Order: sequence, then C-alpha cells, then structure tokens
Amino acid sequence: MNVPIYLNLVTVINDNVQLQRGYKLLDNKLKFFALTTVIVSSLLIPLTIPHILHQSMIYHIIIHIVSLNISVFLGLVSIFAYLKNSNIRMLFMALGFVTLAIVEGIMLLSSTGNLPNVILPSVNIELPHIVLLIMLTLFGLGLLRAN
Repeated sequence: MNVPIYLNLVTVINDNVQLQRGYKLLDNKLKFFALTTVIVSSLLIPLTIPHILHQSMIYHIIIHIVSLNISVFLGLVSIFAYLKNSNIRMLFMALGFVTLAIVEGIMLLSSTGNLPNVILPSVNIELPHIVLLIMLTLFGLGLLRAN
C-alpha cells in the first residue's frame, strides 16, 4: 500500500522525538541516581573507615551500602511518582521502598557494630525481620490492590 510521503515523515519525526525524550528521561534518572549515590555514600564514609582493613567485613558492608543506595534511589523515585499521580498503589510501593531503605540502614549499622542486634523480647524476633515483613506486605498491597 502506498502511504503519502508526509505521513511517513510525521511518523519518523514522532519516533525520533520519543527516542530523544526517552534518552533524556533515562539521562535524568541516571544523574539522579548518581547524585543520591554520592550523597548517601558520603554520609556513610565515617561508618566504613574503621572497617577498611577488615577484608571479611568490608565486602559485607559494601553490599549493604550498595543496597542502601539503590533502595534510597528507588524510594525517592517512587515517592515522586506518587506525588505526580496520587495513586494509592504507588503509595504502597513507595512505602515499601522506604521500608527497604530502613531495613538496609539497620543491617548496615548492625554489620558495622554501631547497632547491636535489636531483638523484640516478647516474640524473640530480630527487628530487621519484622521490617522486612512490613516491606513485603506493602509491596503486596501495592501490587494486588485494586484502584
């Protein structure tokens, strides 16, 4: 079928604009991720310096720092998405990422020795396990909740 040349031109221009917008959006998120990583990591330097020479611990601490960076970034992005859309499902997802950042912070402080294992005596369960259960519940509500 022959399509007039101007319709093909409009389609090509539209595709190029969408590609450029997608790249710009990706670029902004990468810059935002880099910014949050620099801020969070720089705040955590005093916690990691005493453990630099402990080879068995530094890798464990680095894993928690990376997890904290990712969870803070995803939490902020999901909070901004909720503020933009005001969707209750997005709110639950945002709260899930925030609780993930909280549990990663607790685990990081625990692995650096700055926070002892917090155990709830009445049920004999560590606090991070309860926060993880809350996180999974919030993600489940965000995923399964009908609008």
